[in-house]
Parts: sequence; structure tokens; C-alpha cells
Amino acid sequence: MPNPRLTGLGSGLFCTAVMFLLACLLHLIGDGSVVAYGVLFVPVAALTALWVRPADLVTAPVAVPIAFAAGVLPVAEGTAGFGGRFMGLVTTLALQAGWLYGGTLVAGLIVTVRKIRLMVLRRQGRLTGSPAPAARSGSGGGGGGAGSASNTGAAGKRLPTA
Repeated sequence: MPNPRLTGLGSGLFCTAVMFLLACLLHLIGDGSVVAYGVLFVPVAALTALWVRPADLVTAPVAVPIAFAAGVLPVAEGTAGFGGRFMGLVTTLALQAGWLYGGTLVAGLIVTVRKIRLMVLRRQGRLTGSPAPAARSGSGGGGGGAGSASNTGAAGKRLPTA
């Protein structure tokens, strides 16, 4: 299973591109089912939340609804012209809000679990790991900044950074 770590912008671009390509594929294959688009949105939102790097966890629940709205354009029903397409987009977003909220909720839950897990790992690393950076340096002041702190846990494994 791939384990990429996307930045906040990268995760938003990934989700938007995948949703737009899926919508184009649905439009080409059949009638462009908006329900099928919504069903496909949920796992893409979950992948986006799983693949965003720990420092950018907060961006996933923000990026996935934007990706849903941007990607739904090919399957949104509407008449010819800008006004007709725009009203079709607004109608589709209103009628498919359940899928939009569901995918956003899935992304939010995954990100919350990842953040809690990261906080627990950090706390365990601080409680059972090596002494504080200032105590190791021997001087109370200058040498123990955040850059010199070891990022390993009790078992010697490298902990993820936020």
C-alpha cells in the first residue's frame, strides 16, 4: 500500500484532480450519475486524509469539500449557457449535500484520530524517552533549543513530526 505524505496544497490538488477525473469518467461512461460521484467521493476523501502529512492535518477537511464542488462540474446537470450551468451546479451541490458532508466527516474523523495518535506518541516519547534537551546540554540556557532535541521514542523508533 503506498504511503505518500502530501502537503496541504498537494492533498487539495490530489483530491480535486481525482474527483474531476472521476466525474469526467462517469460522464463518458454513462449518464453521469451524481450518486455514483458521491459514493466515489467518500473513499477519495478518506485517502486524502490518510495521505496528508502530519504538519498539514488541518487542511484535509477543508480541501475535500472544495474538491467535491470543483469536481462535480462535468456531472452537474444544467442547460446551455453560463447561468444554466451555474444553476445546475448549485442544484447538484444542494441535492448531494449528504455525500459532501459524509466525505468531509470521514476526512475529519481520520484527521482527528491521526492527530490524537500523534499527540499520544509524542507524550509517550517525552515521558519514557531521554531527559529534556536543557538537562542533557549541561547548561541551563543557550544550547538546548528545539532543533537539538532528539525525535526518537523509548524503543529507538523515530516519531512522526507535526
